[in-house]
Amino acid sequence: MFTKAPARHPILQPSSHLTRADLLLILLIALVAFFARVMPEPRTVDDAFITFRYSRNLVEGEGFVYNSDSKVLGTTTPLYTLLIAGIGGVVGDDYQWYALFVNALADAISVALLYLLARHLTNSRLAGGLLGLLWGLISYSVTFAIGGMETSVHNLFMIAAWVAYLDRRRGWVGALVALGLLTRPDALLWAGPLMLHQLWTAWRERTPNQNLLQWLPFPDYIAGLIIGLPWVIFAAAYFGSPLPHTIGTKSVVYDVESTQALIKMLQQFANPVDQFEILGPVVGTGLGLILFPFLALVGLRALVKTHPRTLPIFLHAWIYLVVFCVLNPLIFRWYLTPPMPAYLLAIVGGVYSLGQSLAPSLGAQRLKFAAYSLSAFAILCALAGWQLKPDHRPNRPAPKMAFHELESNYQAVAERLVSEERVGPATVIAAGDIGTVGFYSHAKILDTIGLVTDGLNHYYEAEGYTELIPEDGNYAIPPQMIFDRQPDYIITMLDFVKLGLQQDPRFAEQYQLLYEIKTDYYGGAMLVYKRIAPANTAQ
Repeated sequence: MFTKAPARHPILQPSSHLTRADLLLILLIALVAFFARVMPEPRTVDDAFITFRYSRNLVEGEGFVYNSDSKVLGTTTPLYTLLIAGIGGVVGDDYQWYALFVNALADAISVALLYLLARHLTNSRLAGGLLGLLWGLISYSVTFAIGGMETSVHNLFMIAAWVAYLDRRRGWVGALVALGLLTRPDALLWAGPLMLHQLWTAWRERTPNQNLLQWLPFPDYIAGLIIGLPWVIFAAAYFGSPLPHTIGTKSVVYDVESTQALIKMLQQFANPVDQFEILGPVVGTGLGLILFPFLALVGLRALVKTHPRTLPIFLHAWIYLVVFCVLNPLIFRWYLTPPMPAYLLAIVGGVYSLGQSLAPSLGAQRLKFAAYSLSAFAILCALAGWQLKPDHRPNRPAPKMAFHELESNYQAVAERLVSEERVGPATVIAAGDIGTVGFYSHAKILDTIGLVTDGLNHYYEAEGYTELIPEDGNYAIPPQMIFDRQPDYIITMLDFVKLGLQQDPRFAEQYQLLYEIKTDYYGGAMLVYKRIAPANTAQ
């Protein structure tokens, strides 16, 4: 079993407990994490381009808007938007690379903190090195860093908040919680338990002569309010609400199976090290579905027993799993990453705890051999999630899941419309995937999902909407939206229109097919339509 750590054993003071070997190992895994993100080059996710357009509009003086004439909060990451805008305002218009370097730096710091956490909790250099190296290389950690998403920055604030809480750093927990919430709204799932546990711990550790003002963690509350309150006030005044418009919209637009979130979450929790890449999806996932939750629960029990303040850390993964399965939103790939640091930390702790229990019977040498063998296999599984030569550009080693052919096609279409059709800020383009199209076309976007366009929910709430969605799909463009809003162009995937717009005789009268790009997804084609009927006669 673990040895109970002294009450005041600071994680962030290396001179007190770390050797030169520890510091060299931290430097090594941080460099691995950084270069594992820079090497593939940007492979930007469509949603990241939404953030970049908000950032660019801020830099160009348009305001915190996606479309210049509409104040709709269509990004869920205001802090990341402001950060990228700040860099862009100083350096220039290369937002994909700015995001990549910000994320690479954030993840390099994160793996160092994860090393320190695991080293502190298990007193094992191997446990710290394994956890840090896994997070530096694992496909789902790298994919959304190079994809331009805010996930890496959010994870940094989350991990740093855990370290600050364990180190009892007054004010830092509240500050990092506020930064996390401004980066992603689902940060509430780790911030809430952490703040509640902090309050409960402060109450338990109070002395009889302390009054309420003395034992409450006011420095954290004050720091959090100083950082978070200005945004809340600004967003309420500017947008009408500090809550992102996307929160209410996605629940109306997407039609999903009742178990889709549960299935995807279980798949992720069963494959935290991508072992299915080596063992196969059936054996790897089946084995992982039993093994890894068991190890995580063993680690939770052992680590919380010796380090009680770790309870909210390890609960985060399970709270995240339960909340997403109950709410059942459409699960985008980047939703699956935030619970993994705590989950992997618990798994590493579970393996170490079992190793300590088996040490007397196995012997020190056999135990060391088994530990290094398992660590090597875990790293091998993580590397198996990469490919040396992806089938689409850029032709650099990258995680297999960093697939961005869809975004490349949208970029090509947008640039073609600009050069051939003279599309510009006065043009209205209707699209469901608005990020890449909006960023490269500079056009006004009619967001057919409603993330940045207000007042569209009633089209999806109308009777018969779900009949427009293909059997394997979750979304379609309501035809009446197009006839009412009359966009100049429509960029869509075949699946989004084949049972709706394409079947409506009015559509053929008002729009002609301009381009068609064959694909292997969403019905097999990307379609671009141009309006041929004058706007004032199209009904």
